[in-house]
Amino acid sequence: MLPAARPSPAEYAFIFDMDGTMVDNMAYHAQSWLAFFARREQNLDEAAFFAATAGRQNHEIFRQFIAQDLSDAECAALAHEKESMYRQLYAAHRAPVPGLLNLLAEAKAAACALAVGTAAPPENVAFILDELALRPHFDAVVGSQEVARGKPEPDIFLAAAERCGVSTEGCIVFEDAPLGVEAARRAGMPCIALCTTYDAAQFADFPNVVACIRDFSEISLPQLLAHLKPGLRKPS
Repeated sequence: MLPAARPSPAEYAFIFDMDGTMVDNMAYHAQSWLAFFARREQNLDEAAFFAATAGRQNHEIFRQFIAQDLSDAECAALAHEKESMYRQLYAAHRAPVPGLLNLLAEAKAAACALAVGTAAPPENVAFILDELALRPHFDAVVGSQEVARGKPEPDIFLAAAERCGVSTEGCIVFEDAPLGVEAARRAGMPCIALCTTYDAAQFADFPNVVACIRDFSEISLPQLLAHLKPGLRKPS
């Protein structure tokens, strides 16, 4: 069961995907996934694989591409292998996407709630949020192990809004992948698309995408708030 929503005066919440959004790390995930499957003599088309899986939970991916009847323990062991490869590759390159820290500070000063909604496993969340000292900025962090379904289902973003005590109309999502943007749409939330992994054309058909940006320096707090409806906070 998810924790109850925190008491909060916030009328708005900014919900951030992590991989490819807060950090530009998807190339390293790509390398680790391709190496992981190559060990199993599976040579995947990189573009097609990521279009089908970005934002999904690891066990969903393993059961699609390896075997449907994998046990939870088998999935956990496979995830440990793949994610260890990724962390080794990316460790020396960790850095927030330009403009992120400034936007977090401005949003916090404006009394906006801040949350992370990520399909990443706990070890990867700690690898980014703790090693880059980002966790203290956030009121809530929702990971894949805390919800039943990964993206494109809206579970992660709905849980993040609930924990922030803000209704969906007062939330805006930051995402880098079409499946994540679709999850935001299903949650009833507008979305800012980060073009770290895909170009803007990949988001053209999503009605909830209100801007496509290369990094956070290209968007301002007033522009973000203009897409939200205030005064809709859920009761604490």
